[in-house]
Parts: sequence; C-alpha cells; structure tokens
Amino acid sequence: MADAEYEALEELGRVRLSKSFFMRDFLYSETANHFRLRNVPGNVELSIEVGRRLCEDVLEPLQSAFGRVHVRSAFRSEDVNRICGDQGLNCAPNERARGTHIWDSPDSDGHKGAMACIVLPWLIDQCAVGMDWHEIAWWIHDRLPYHVAIFYRPLYAFNIAWSETPRRMLINRIDEPNATLTPPGERGSAVLADAYRDLLRRLR
Repeated sequence: MADAEYEALEELGRVRLSKSFFMRDFLYSETANHFRLRNVPGNVELSIEVGRRLCEDVLEPLQSAFGRVHVRSAFRSEDVNRICGDQGLNCAPNERARGTHIWDSPDSDGHKGAMACIVLPWLIDQCAVGMDWHEIAWWIHDRLPYHVAIFYRPLYAFNIAWSETPRRMLINRIDEPNATLTPPGERGSAVLADAYRDLLRRLR
C-alpha cells in the first residue's frame, strides 16, 4: 500500500492547471533525479495558483498558436534550484529564482509568479528554414501578458514567466550573454506587428 506522502504527491500531479496542462507536467527535474532530491512544493496552494496563471495566460495561448508546448524545466524546489546553481547548471541563485522557477515562494518584493523553460517544435522547424527567432519574441511581447522571456540557442528553448507584477522583458542569450531586446513599442503597435510579419505569414 502506498504511504500518505506518496498519495499526496500523486494527487498533486493530477491537479489540472489549464485545458492542456497538469501539475505533473511541471514537476519533473533532471537535476532532482540525478542528485536524488525531492522536487515538490512546500506551499502547494501557492504553486497551484501561480501555475494556473502561467498555463492559462501564457502557455495555452502559445500552444493554441504554435502547436505543442514541450516543457523542459519548470517548478524547482529551493533545494533543487540551489544545487543546480552550485553545480553551474545555469540556474539563478535562490534569492533571484523565487517568484520564477521557485513557484512556491514570492520574490524579494513579495510578488508571486511562475516560470517554465519550454520548447516549441514549430519554432525549431521554422528557424531551420530561415525564420528569424526574434519574430516569436516580438509576437510574445505584443500578444501575451508575460513577465520575462529569456531565449537560448539549444532547440531555441526559452524561459517564460508569469508574474502578478510583470516587467515585460525579452532577454537574448542566443547572440549575446544577456542582452535586453525590449521594447520597440507598446503592445498592439504597428512597430511590433511589422517585427513578426514573417511569423504571421508562416502561420497561415
């Protein structure tokens, strides 16, 4: 018979965060598996709250527009995020990861948020035949209530976050170590619409 701790984890994984996503989609961690750490939120209610906002407001619109959203890394417990940083595995220190990858703890200003690292197979395929990856960055900036999006070269993966106090920052780590792209204009502007014209053509 399963113990109570396991049963609680199983129930947490079954929580539906949006039309397409369940909490279990965001709990897997290669770092946790490798170092034999538990990757489970301490504050379950907060994690579900911010996870729902991330899924409903950010990930579902991306999936509706571009097809399957593949989640590579999302929720991290403080222990998992700490060892990730200690091992040089491209994780921010815990004090900067709260309110992003550490879903179950607000940031230093008390603001709630959640982040996931995702891959869009559609984006990989389109960039392989000539689309400029910047176009999806500007589409996100124009269309979604995101907090921050950080773009990486492998698989054109990007971290994307929801926050109750969004900063709306696009960060380029593909061509430069940490270049900020935003903003060329406000949401819905002609400037931004022109910035992702090729992307819209490819979606037709």
